[in-house]
Amino acid sequence: MAQLFPPYANTIATASLFVAAGVPFVLLVGGTQVTSSPANTKVDNPLDQPVPFSHKHHNRELGIDCRFCHSNVEDNAQASVPSTEVCMTCHSQIWTNSPMLDPVRQSWETGTPIQWNKVNSVPDFVYFDHGMHITRGVNCNTCHGPVQDMPITWKGQAFRMSWCLDCHRNPEKFLVEPVGGDKKTPKEQVFMLYRKVAEGRPLNEAEQALAEGLPSQIPQDDTHLELGKKLVKDRKINVQQLSDCYICHH
Repeated sequence: MAQLFPPYANTIATASLFVAAGVPFVLLVGGTQVTSSPANTKVDNPLDQPVPFSHKHHNRELGIDCRFCHSNVEDNAQASVPSTEVCMTCHSQIWTNSPMLDPVRQSWETGTPIQWNKVNSVPDFVYFDHGMHITRGVNCNTCHGPVQDMPITWKGQAFRMSWCLDCHRNPEKFLVEPVGGDKKTPKEQVFMLYRKVAEGRPLNEAEQALAEGLPSQIPQDDTHLELGKKLVKDRKINVQQLSDCYICHH
């Protein structure tokens, strides 16, 4: 009987099998890279705003406390964007003719709120409480990156579930007690870090990692972990409940 397939048919068939098996793998890996890239997560990408507000200028250079603008962050689930009235507390007296602040003055005159672009958000099925984290001494930079150094605000973390669970399961790894000053409540210690940065005071290794918005670089030696466990106990953090679904999914 005549040969139906040429000699190289086996090679083509083998190559086809490899391609068929490899394409899904390539698509999976490529899709993962795309979804986790800054282009998709928006991490480290400054977001344009109607007014180019600089946390670096207001917090680090001028030493204005975070709570002056985010007045309810200690007690409420939402940090909230400050109203125009808060901006005009200062800017009715300073930079009164700056073109950069025209949207603020127009908002003040018309009573129309400034339409800020949202930098950070979580899905509707996720519940996040700022006040709960602040009162337990979780520093803002843990989630939001080096806010005090941002001339234009950007997203500091991708807020993946695995990332949240790493902290919820091992909070002692990420709790830092600022050195120096009087020992106040955990929430006061959160803002002590920004005062130290604004004043140019020296930071220890753990504080420096937080100031840079790099909680993964907080040293995990025995000394830090023992202090972390003590802070978990002193701040009455119930680690056993932190991984329960209802904590974040009401």
